[in-house]
Amino acid sequence: MIARTIFRPVVAAVWLQQGTWKKVLIPDAHHVEIVAAVPGMPTGVAPALTKVLGVVETGLALWVLSGRRRRLAAITQTALLLGMNAGGLVFARGLLARRRRMVLRNTAFLACVWSVG
Repeated sequence: MIARTIFRPVVAAVWLQQGTWKKVLIPDAHHVEIVAAVPGMPTGVAPALTKVLGVVETGLALWVLSGRRRRLAAITQTALLLGMNAGGLVFARGLLARRRRMVLRNTAFLACVWSVG
């Protein structure tokens, strides 16, 4: 119960910062570059797709804050994060300067996600 109270806003804040801030409001060029590295990505589509991903992440933040269907929310967050990390490691490996740190940080984040779920 205490973990949920503490980690729910933390998890939501991470999704808001990564999604709303870095992909929707003030798009981080590095995020766009990683999305653009996906094979077959049509030229010029990466910025819009990055924003869509940011909207999805924003939705996850709101879902986490709602406290509804916590286990499904945790599964969804895990799938999205694993998919994004795997895609980055496979398609944009050269763009990721600190791959080990990214994996370690996201593993810790998923521990927080599941403490809420």
